[in-house]
Amino acid sequence: MWLTTLWAHEWQWMQWAVVVGASLAGAVSDAKSRRISNRLTVPLLLSGLLWAGWLAGPAGLADAGAGCAVLALPCTLLFVFGGGGAGDAKLMGAVGAWLGVINSAIALVAISLCGISLALVYTLASKRVRPVLANIAVMTYQAAVTAMTRGKARAASPRPRQTMRMQTMPYGLAIFAGVCLAAGGALLWRA
Repeated sequence: MWLTTLWAHEWQWMQWAVVVGASLAGAVSDAKSRRISNRLTVPLLLSGLLWAGWLAGPAGLADAGAGCAVLALPCTLLFVFGGGGAGDAKLMGAVGAWLGVINSAIALVAISLCGISLALVYTLASKRVRPVLANIAVMTYQAAVTAMTRGKARAASPRPRQTMRMQTMPYGLAIFAGVCLAAGGALLWRA
């Protein structure tokens, strides 16, 4: 089955080595400049698709495309609706192309846990717990209104006050930590 082509082979260590290295480069770039460059994400995506095609042909490409979607979708939604970074979404998609669906699902859980942990640390360190919780409540309300009215009542939903600055953080750090956690878990599972 095509869903397991990038999971069931003997070159797992190479896949994980590539994405750990690339996510480290993304984390360093994000921490320094708050940007993840297309110079990293585009070659990573293309090489992941080439790798998958070489390894398993059309089934590998299908698995890589699905893995790309699994990892890119949450960050793309955050970019569109919640102020997340486009570089984060592109890095996640490129990592997913290397990993395929099963490994991407593992990575998504690990990256999400690391992202939540990092967000808590940033929020507590900045002493902005109340404004951050208020922003989360408003964004959740906006998303619910938009979903329930199929986008028709989006303009009528409340907006955060202009004085409430959004809490930001370099999510590339969470991506790197989550990829490392997922790599360790997946490789130990297969050992």
